[in-house]
Amino acid sequence: MNDTALLLLAIEKLISSPLVTGLLIALGFFVLQIVIAVIFYRAGKTAAQLAYKNTLKRVREDALKRSRAVLGGLAGEQVAPFLPNFPCNPADARFVGKPIDFIAFPGAASGKDIEEILLIEVKSGDAQLSVRERQIKSAVEQGKVRYIEYRI
Repeated sequence: MNDTALLLLAIEKLISSPLVTGLLIALGFFVLQIVIAVIFYRAGKTAAQLAYKNTLKRVREDALKRSRAVLGGLAGEQVAPFLPNFPCNPADARFVGKPIDFIAFPGAASGKDIEEILLIEVKSGDAQLSVRERQIKSAVEQGKVRYIEYRI
C-alpha cells in the first residue's frame, strides 16, 4: 500500500467516526444559526428604516399642518377687526397680541362716551382658549379688573 492509499484510508476512518460526524453536524447547525441571524438582522434593520421613514414623514406633515394653522391664525388676528360680526368698530380696537389679542374702547373713535371696555381674543377653526386666556376670561367675568393711574 502506498502513502496515498494510507492517507485516504485514514481520512475515511476519521470521517466515519461518531465524534467527527457529531462535530460536522454541530458545525452545520452553527453555520445555519449564523445565516438565520444575519437574515433576521437585515430584515429587522430594513423594517426599522421603513418605520423611521414613515414616522419622519408623518411628523413632518404634522409640523407643516400646525405651522400653517398658526400662520393662518396670526393672519386672522390681524384682519379680524375688518371681518363681519367683529364686536366693535375696528378703529376702537387696539392690537395687543399676547396674552389677549385686542383691547377695544367702543365709541372712542367716533367721540362718543366709552361705556365698556372689551378684551377680545380671536380664534379660528376649532382652536381653544389657552390656560392663560381662560384665566383672563375668568378674572374679567368675576369683576377682578382694576384701573390704575401710574404717575412718574
